[in-house]
Amino acid sequence: MGAFWFVELGVLILFLQVFKPVSSVESKCLPGFNSEMYIFKVERNHLQSGRRLGKVVFDDCTSRTSFLFHSEDSRFKVDGDGTLKLKRGVTLHNGHKEFYVSTQSMGKKITVPVRVLHEARHGHHHNNHHHEMTTQPQPGASLSLPVLNFPKSSGGLKRRKRDWVIPPINFPENSRGPFPKDMVQIRSSVDKEVRVQYSITGPGADQPPVGLFTVDRNSGVLYVTQPLDREKKDKYTLLAHAIAVGAGVAEDPMEIIVKVIDMNDNKPVFTQDPFTGTVAEVSQPGDEVMRVTATDADEEGSANSDVRYTIISQEPPLPSPDMFVINSVTGGIRVNAPGLDREKIPKYTLAIQAADMEGNGLNSLGKAIITVTDSNDNAPQFVTPSYTVSIPENKVDALVVKMPVTDGDEPHSSAWSTTYKIVDGDPQGLFSVSTGPSKLEGIIMTAKPLDFEKNNKYTLLVTVQNEVPFAISLPTSTATVVVNVEDVNEAPVFTPVEKIIRKPEDLPVDSDLVLYTATDPDTARSQKVTYKIPNDLAGWLSINKDTGLIKVKSLMDRESTFVQDNKYSVLVLGIDNDEIPATGTGTLIIELEDVNDNPPTIDERMIKVCNKESSPQLLSVTDKDGAGFTAPYTVQLQGSSLSNWTARMNDTKTGIILTLKTVLDSGDYTVVLRVSDNQGLHQDSTIQASVCDCKGADVQCAGKAVAGFGLSSILGILGAVLLLLLLSLLLLMFLRKRGGEKKEPLLQEDDVRDNIYYYDEEGGGEDDQDFDLSVLHRGLDNRPDVFRNDIAPTMARPEYRPRPANPADIGNFIDDNLKAADNDPTAPPYDSLLVFDYEGGGSEAGSLSSLNSSNSGDDQDYDLLQEWGPRFKKLSDMYGGGED
Repeated sequence: MGAFWFVELGVLILFLQVFKPVSSVESKCLPGFNSEMYIFKVERNHLQSGRRLGKVVFDDCTSRTSFLFHSEDSRFKVDGDGTLKLKRGVTLHNGHKEFYVSTQSMGKKITVPVRVLHEARHGHHHNNHHHEMTTQPQPGASLSLPVLNFPKSSGGLKRRKRDWVIPPINFPENSRGPFPKDMVQIRSSVDKEVRVQYSITGPGADQPPVGLFTVDRNSGVLYVTQPLDREKKDKYTLLAHAIAVGAGVAEDPMEIIVKVIDMNDNKPVFTQDPFTGTVAEVSQPGDEVMRVTATDADEEGSANSDVRYTIISQEPPLPSPDMFVINSVTGGIRVNAPGLDREKIPKYTLAIQAADMEGNGLNSLGKAIITVTDSNDNAPQFVTPSYTVSIPENKVDALVVKMPVTDGDEPHSSAWSTTYKIVDGDPQGLFSVSTGPSKLEGIIMTAKPLDFEKNNKYTLLVTVQNEVPFAISLPTSTATVVVNVEDVNEAPVFTPVEKIIRKPEDLPVDSDLVLYTATDPDTARSQKVTYKIPNDLAGWLSINKDTGLIKVKSLMDRESTFVQDNKYSVLVLGIDNDEIPATGTGTLIIELEDVNDNPPTIDERMIKVCNKESSPQLLSVTDKDGAGFTAPYTVQLQGSSLSNWTARMNDTKTGIILTLKTVLDSGDYTVVLRVSDNQGLHQDSTIQASVCDCKGADVQCAGKAVAGFGLSSILGILGAVLLLLLLSLLLLMFLRKRGGEKKEPLLQEDDVRDNIYYYDEEGGGEDDQDFDLSVLHRGLDNRPDVFRNDIAPTMARPEYRPRPANPADIGNFIDDNLKAADNDPTAPPYDSLLVFDYEGGGSEAGSLSSLNSSNSGDDQDYDLLQEWGPRFKKLSDMYGGGED
């Protein structure tokens, strides 16, 4: 391998003229940073405010050590001594951050790039510090290594553009050493005149990976210290430096490119494992199913990364072992043979091999799982091919039949779900068919009412299909449904349903209005229809129950409140005589023609006028009749009104102007007016006119005497009444006090009336089994002579009704005596006397007085109780212990 790159580089020996050595005094100093780029490495992506990253070094060819630096990124700050710090927190989103730092020197702006790099590693950060490894060259290295000479410079340290491009050094990856292994020798053309020392910088030298390349500082031999890996880094760019020792002169840095030669050290890797794909079961040979891909980390475009694909095995190998084929270059998998059937084999697993070196190198295995998807290759089938059902007529949305089907395709898929269609037997659209909730059921319903009299039988032909078309040619399943229509009793039908007639409102009683009949649609039955008007609100009509002839029962009135917009409506019923009668309805609307049957009337019934210079009064006229029988009106005064009043119509002939023409005394007067309509129909109207002693339109009536008395008389009468009431009150108080002195009260002053109760009358006990109700009255006749002493009787005692002989009158007897007791001033109030204890005599239970007290049991032997236990011994001591 060493001979390989030696031959390539042997021709690159370049002998160029070098600088003449000059003294350090004559050398010219150029201001600048001591590095062409600064790299500061950090171990975290997120950097906290105030963190110190490192230093940049600037030399302005003076002894000055502090400068004014400017950072392009405001988040970074550079102190005067070159220390780089963070002004605020920074996150390295891409793992790095680049910006420029600049300063001014000799009127020029000098910048340097700075890179902050995230690299989690142990050890020290190397920021522009050159660390060199010195190794002794192997014997004979100077004779066998290619030599790279520095290009000629114009003199001094002045930088200039290079005139030559140095070809890269090719070095194979994965070299086995021994290490360090020499690669090339670097030489300066002045190494014969002065002592020259060599060094290298850049990635792989003083930058990561540090120490991968080293140079012998004396001989210039470039070494590699460990195997290279092209997949990690395929090229290294180094800068070679030559320094004349003691002469203060250096060559311009020379760029050296080390290109790593690829070796086939990586096998292909599938981008996923397993690959998954789908194929329709009706796919044909040549249809592409899916694509598999693998990548190779070796050099792109070389044989080392040229991957080819092969199908190693198919599981299951049915119906043939080569159901699929793969494109060896693209990895596309296609159908190779017919016979895919999801219902038999729903899934295939292919073992795929990917190999580089055009299929002859390193290889790896992967899987491709192909799922066979359902295609509509199974037609749905009716479980039962024919149905016979019976449906009553006249029903809408009535269930006719449910037709289940089966389908062999994937459940709940569109190739499994079904749709239905009635293709024959229903030209009028009387039926509808839909899919049931299970998706495997057709449901036929009635869409319109069926009529037994028109057609009593229907034969429907129904087809079933899937929601998606068949993938292949398949026969369509059909079912026949025979629907027998059942006859039901239908209601009679009025024609028209709403009948309108026009009649005059004064049509005589018993006049014929209209013949309104209904027909029974049940032609197969012999039924009779009878008629009835259920809602004749005005009571004007009658109907013949057999013929349907409607007549006038009482005079109609267009002006009635039952008439709306001159129309009077009634509901007419037609009822058949079936076992369960059916009732049809019709509406009769009578448009009443107006006749002049209402005279005009005056709206105002009372007026007030002054008796001097009286103002005219406008009276409104109303006529209930329609137009043509109303205005213009005429008016005439009647009787004595002619001598005191004048009346005339206003300009529109719709109102009366009534005026007092003579001076009358104050009082109420009656004015009689006769008002006629334009047909001469009239009516006398009476107006009550209050004539007041005033003048003009300001009507003010003074207070009038009542029953011949003046106001002073009325006030005198009211005062006398009040005085009489006061004297009666004083007399009542005197009688109460006097009665209290003469009669000793039944109760003490500190007693409360609620303390007195009588409990000796409650009825007749067992004697009441004969329901002798006389005892109810006996309690009233035998009540104690106890009365309230605080109220003196002021009225006679009412008469109590005796017990009736007829038991049916007992209710009235109780009510009458209850009212008599309520009005009896001698009856005690409810809170002072209650009678409960009278129960009659002759009780069959006998007397219980022996249990009244312990004194009545002296003849009893209570000592026997002591033998019954401790509790009964206590009773023996209580009742048998004598007086103690």
